[in-house]
Amino acid sequence: MLNLTIAQLNLTVGDVPGNVARMVEAARQAAAEGSQLIVFPELAVGGYYPGDLLDEPAFLRQVQQGLAALQRASAELPGLAWVFGAPLERTGPGKKLENGLLVLKDGQVLLRYAKQLLPTYNIFDERRHFEPGPDVAKVLRLGQTQIGLLICEDGWNDEGADYRVNPFERLRDAAPELVVSINASPSNIGKREQRHQIFVAASRRHGLPLLYVNHVGGHDQLVYDGASFAVEPDEGVVFEAERFVESVRTLRFEQGRFLEPSGQPLPRPVPAGLSPMAFYRAQIVLGLRDYARRCGFTQAVVGSSGGIDSALTLALAAESLGPQNVVGITMPSSFSSSGSVTDSEALCRNLGIELLNHPIKGAVEAFKAQFLESFGAEMQGLTLENLQARVRGTTLMAFSNARGHLLLTTGNKSEVSVGYCTLYGDTNGGLGLIGDLFKTEVFALSRHLNEAAGRELIPVAIIEKEPSAELAPGQKDSDSLPPYPVLDEVLKVLIEGERLAAWERAAAHAQFDALKATAEGRALIEKVARMIHRSEYKRRQAPPIIRLRSRAFGQGRQMPIAARVPGVFE
Repeated sequence: MLNLTIAQLNLTVGDVPGNVARMVEAARQAAAEGSQLIVFPELAVGGYYPGDLLDEPAFLRQVQQGLAALQRASAELPGLAWVFGAPLERTGPGKKLENGLLVLKDGQVLLRYAKQLLPTYNIFDERRHFEPGPDVAKVLRLGQTQIGLLICEDGWNDEGADYRVNPFERLRDAAPELVVSINASPSNIGKREQRHQIFVAASRRHGLPLLYVNHVGGHDQLVYDGASFAVEPDEGVVFEAERFVESVRTLRFEQGRFLEPSGQPLPRPVPAGLSPMAFYRAQIVLGLRDYARRCGFTQAVVGSSGGIDSALTLALAAESLGPQNVVGITMPSSFSSSGSVTDSEALCRNLGIELLNHPIKGAVEAFKAQFLESFGAEMQGLTLENLQARVRGTTLMAFSNARGHLLLTTGNKSEVSVGYCTLYGDTNGGLGLIGDLFKTEVFALSRHLNEAAGRELIPVAIIEKEPSAELAPGQKDSDSLPPYPVLDEVLKVLIEGERLAAWERAAAHAQFDALKATAEGRALIEKVARMIHRSEYKRRQAPPIIRLRSRAFGQGRQMPIAARVPGVFE
């Protein structure tokens, strides 16, 4: 019998003293509950992912100090084994660090293991800093239990699709009774189900029970959902920790089964998990909350246009930070509809947040007059449209500077994809909450918030309003873009392709294939593809967005700006 504790913690990248203190606190709780083993996530000591902090001598010195502090704490809690991840120094050719796992007990290092498979795809770039570990299995004997150890990616290649080495297979040959995997698995739609599928299949293939421990919390664009779990070969997933919150939970492992500490069977986890809209909501709320906290912000400001994007951003910000900590600013121009202000007022009244009114007509007219005097040219057309957006963006940044609020940008993935946004205008801000939501998903999530609240948080008038930037008389988004239900399915295929979640892949490809069957449809697809490429320079200058989908703009999609990109059908 073995009592083991899952320490699913919200650790901060770079905060080694804070992370160590949190780990020690969890270990004391585990010891008090009679645990013999506590398991922390991958790179727990320095947080995941430190990036080029790993090149900084000061950070590496802090890691060494943190490891020494953990060793001392281990000596103060006799009988408890600690499993955790940390960047570890190494000798020999290649990189000077490895993504390592240590086992401490009674103040001594019992075991050291280096991650063998270093991901360098999508959002990952571990080979930049780490040298792969040798093709060896590491097994820890704790009491009467043999425990095999893996680090994240080492367990994702059991079918041999991505790497020549299969650490899981090598580990099976060492005959453990239990496999423990420490992880830093960022969350996106469908990722929880993917983890379950891969690790349940590996557990059954090798006949090995498995414990999977993950990070939780928001770090820049990435959010970790926790959702640590335990697998039995015959039963599949028999335990799952809560999602999007910290969890320090002790289980009993006995004769190949996971049980309550009392020896009673565990309640079975809910297989379905969250609906897509509930998932988006939870991920955005945690992502903003942690981003603001880690960056030192307590309040946020959003430009309120009376449209759906700013309305959803305000609603999510109010849920994350509290309505008393969110300010909306309406900035009507000569072209704004009356609903721009009245719908904003209704929205902010529903949410319980403050709304400030700052008309921009005078500022725009002054800028036009000075421009004509200085350059001898009248501002009109796109130049005038963009000026209005930039006056608004400047106003919001000035408010942010004056009051110390975090400015949240309101662009959605559909518009950001095709460049339907203004640099230094509506792209201004410190963080984008909905930049990985397609426009159709923005509408769906807005309706979800209302349904979950049982009342109108976002007024129906806003949800049913035809989208418009309101930068010219009678302007509609449909003047420049295909209808969003069509555009979004094309974008899904062009940007995410086979990375699409299974539940939406068929619909997206069906729409795409129907368009591809006609000359007019092919022309539309090519036009959208060109718009995506031409807008890359805008996305490079935009604020980070909270990642929700399998391929988000930012570090997960690295495309050149000054390049000729082949057409879709070339």
